Amino acid sequence: MRNRLLAASAVLALAAGAGACGSGADSGSGSGGAPATGAASGAPAKLTVWIMDGSVTDELIKQFETDYEAARPNVDLDIQIQAWDGIGERVTAALASTDAPDVIEVGNTQVAQYAASGGVRDLTDKVADLGGADWIPGLAQPGNIDGRQYGIPWYAANRVVVYNKDLFAEAGITAPPTTRDEWLEITARLNKGGNQGIYLTGQTWYALAGFIWDEGGDFAVKEGDRWKGALDTPQAMAGMDFYKRLQALGKGPKDADEANPPQHEVFAQGKVAQMINVPGGAARVLEVEPDMKGKIGFFPIPGKTADKPGAVFTGGSDLIIPEASKNHDAAYEVVKALAGEKFQTDLAKAMNFVPNRTSLAHVLDADEGTAAMAKGASNGRATPNTPNWAAVEATTVIKQYMTAVLTGKDPAAEARKASEIITETLNSGS
Repeated sequence: MRNRLLAASAVLALAAGAGACGSGADSGSGSGGAPATGAASGAPAKLTVWIMDGSVTDELIKQFETDYEAARPNVDLDIQIQAWDGIGERVTAALASTDAPDVIEVGNTQVAQYAASGGVRDLTDKVADLGGADWIPGLAQPGNIDGRQYGIPWYAANRVVVYNKDLFAEAGITAPPTTRDEWLEITARLNKGGNQGIYLTGQTWYALAGFIWDEGGDFAVKEGDRWKGALDTPQAMAGMDFYKRLQALGKGPKDADEANPPQHEVFAQGKVAQMINVPGGAARVLEVEPDMKGKIGFFPIPGKTADKPGAVFTGGSDLIIPEASKNHDAAYEVVKALAGEKFQTDLAKAMNFVPNRTSLAHVLDADEGTAAMAKGASNGRATPNTPNWAAVEATTVIKQYMTAVLTGKDPAAEARKASEIITETLNSGS
């Protein structure tokens, strides 16, 4: 999770794809009809669950295991913590094997890539039972491929505005903005006396994504069986225009992203009023400048109107069940418990993550940063749901487009060029 958040925050978008076999009642058997582990001997069925390092505390996952087994004497959970390094290759190999884990945590935008292999169980008929109508949209969307639900949302995180309370007070600003227009006005007032109203680099494309979505646009749209780049639509260009106006109210480099230099280091100098980051970015600021403790505040990225926060990219994790699991029904019960209200509440409090359902956002109210994150998550979105999206990111076409517009090149011409590259990239190999 930490790796994904710091890059996107830091999720790389993969997605889309064709589906695996449909799910259904199978009395605990796998796709080949093999009996659940331990069924023949009467011993507890052993279920292997892969959880990613950093997703949950050792104490909480051990308590879950103990409570779960106590309530189900016929189940023996083997929860294995996996490192992020090389996880894609390990999951791909597991899905293609005949002895896969029964439940696997994956990055939410990785679901489509895995589903395209045919090795992920279709859980569409379980959505209602899991309370899917209450799921955070931006977390649920990447797990839904062509109308079929393969990934079950587990937890989320997204960016907020991190601000310097002292600089707000000096400018006479007593409350954070709630609309885009108010945000621009306040940021302009903060951009005085050697201070930067906001530190926003020219290539923070996850922030741009939210502005584009607020305008009704997207990076790409699907037309039939093909994808088409959409940065040249009026909606997407309006989102880029807002980004340009906001970015101009600070001194962020136009040809770099938020890691160059690390924006938390710039913010720690005490002359930046705002930055767009995950709440955890404040902890990194304090590592650089401990004296800023108590001076950092948070608010959701403002939307076009005060009744709704701005759209944000939602990063996080989903749970999947491999087709190769020999314990489909029992694996589903584990997923149901991990995605259920009790564990979601415990996980949110332990890890300061946003729970998978909107009705649980209140459990984070005690912490200003995570409360702002949870409010923003209610308008969460995901990048285009195609497994070729990672290739778009690799081209850096969006970053190059942003820099070109910010440095004075013709926005319409640059948007057309970028859209053509996105179209070609998303349809390569199709």
